[in-house]
Amino acid sequence: MKKFILLTCLIVAALGAAACTPTEAVHGNMLQDYQMTDIKPGVDTQSDVLRKLGSPTTKAPFNDNVWYYIGQQTQKKGILDPKVEKERVVVVTFNDQGLLSTIQDVDNKRMDIPYVRDKTATSGHEITFLQQLLGNMGRFNKDSMGQGGGDPGGGN
Repeated sequence: MKKFILLTCLIVAALGAAACTPTEAVHGNMLQDYQMTDIKPGVDTQSDVLRKLGSPTTKAPFNDNVWYYIGQQTQKKGILDPKVEKERVVVVTFNDQGLLSTIQDVDNKRMDIPYVRDKTATSGHEITFLQQLLGNMGRFNKDSMGQGGGDPGGGN
């Protein structure tokens, strides 16, 4: 019996420890250093870059020769909001002939902005569920429903 209780306690402790394990996620296209050294300016074309780095996360809105590779690694612990562990933004530019001109990391100074969980105030009446449920009680006029034979205004 003691072995059963000990085994149960160990299983509960293992499950409790596993529940607190942080969850890591990668979003976007997180380029590695070896990928960036694999492409050469003046040699590789747009199709070579697509083959070696994959599709860009986005392109510049007014210039199809500027590609952005944006990657982000986050870690979430329990019910807390995810925290950004690592982030990388790489800008790849091509000349008019489609050859790679430059590849560079963007030094982004990330600013942590806290989430605000307040609600936006709206105009109108705040009514409870019970007021909604009983709100139309007594507002119906039999005469206006066509049962009394008089005019809907109530004055025969």
